[in-house]
Amino acid sequence: MTANRTEPGLLSVFRGFTILYLVLILGLILLRSLPPDFSDIPDGAAVLWFLLIMNALLLGYLSWGWLERRLAGYYLPIAILVAGVGPIIGEALTLHNQLEIWLQFPGYFGGWQLIPVLFVPLVLLAWQYRLRAVVVFALGTALLDFGLTTLVFGGPSMALAPFAGLVFIRTVAFLFVGYIVVRLMDRQREARQALTQANLQLRHYASTLEQLTISRERNRLARELHDTLAHTLSGQAVQLEAVKALWNENPEEARNMVDESLAATRDGLKETRRALQDLRASPLDDLGLLLALRELGDSLAARTKIDIQMELPESLENRSPDVEQTIYRVAQEAIANIDRYSEASRAELRLKVMNGSLELTVIDNGQGFDPDEINRDTQLGLQGMQERAAIVGGDLQVRSRPGQGTAITLRIEDTYERP
Repeated sequence: MTANRTEPGLLSVFRGFTILYLVLILGLILLRSLPPDFSDIPDGAAVLWFLLIMNALLLGYLSWGWLERRLAGYYLPIAILVAGVGPIIGEALTLHNQLEIWLQFPGYFGGWQLIPVLFVPLVLLAWQYRLRAVVVFALGTALLDFGLTTLVFGGPSMALAPFAGLVFIRTVAFLFVGYIVVRLMDRQREARQALTQANLQLRHYASTLEQLTISRERNRLARELHDTLAHTLSGQAVQLEAVKALWNENPEEARNMVDESLAATRDGLKETRRALQDLRASPLDDLGLLLALRELGDSLAARTKIDIQMELPESLENRSPDVEQTIYRVAQEAIANIDRYSEASRAELRLKVMNGSLELTVIDNGQGFDPDEINRDTQLGLQGMQERAAIVGGDLQVRSRPGQGTAITLRIEDTYERP
């Protein structure tokens, strides 16, 4: 009847019950105002003093943390045994002193008086252990009570019949109440175990998502470096090969090509720095989503001749960081694609709030493309946007036709962050 771990709050409840019982016994002693008389036939005051000392020792036992660590699984059963046996012995001593009164009023002593005292240890036992422990406690207390009472009567007697009936009713009540508590605790343990499993799965999902995010950021970094640094370096390699071939035959043309190469190198370096800066999530941390989106649009207008119109709400509150990160990254990729490929003269960046949901739209009037002909294995930008949208349960739509521009729409339902 040992357990691996005491149920939370059980020992504090046990200590509280013991303190309350001590206060009640001390109150009875003060009301009687009688000194203890430990003679052969104990009087009522001596029984009260016995119960007071026993429960004081029990309280010290329950408050001694070293014993709990030392006794491990035996710690709680010993405490429940003392809490159950002590009142039964006290009741037997009282019955021994008041036997004549009991014979006249058989319902006055034994049986009923022990129910409130034994009820708490019973509930604590059912709280911690299984139904078998409840059965052992109910039957054990019944046998001990009936056995001590039989000794008080000097052996079996017909006068014990009413007492036996009371003990039987009490035992059935204990079994019924214990069964209810055990079933309730089983359901609580199942719910707690399910919650623990859910937390483990959640941590696993979070770890998987973190690894997936790192992998996607690596792919994004590879794409950014390919579109900037790799293109610049490959172009310069071809340019330098041409300069080498013309250096002796046409020095003037070679010098012009070197100047062009320097200009292209500076532009490539500028784009590489911009790409590396864009990879950082600091705009969201420093500015918030709305200002970060506005900075994306202003940056596009500053480095190109594209006229971009922005329509953003005045404020956003209680949005999940994952949702904000997704919106920003999708907008960032869409703006980068407009800059690199669209050859557009106008663009629009809109963010709307509709019934708690968010809708991001990025439109340009550029050359467009056929979405069905896009190779998503090589076009990592569109694939990355789709994956980011899927992580937060969003829906990404790409509408484009050659010569008619492109429209990218991201919808994320119910983006409020729950407290």
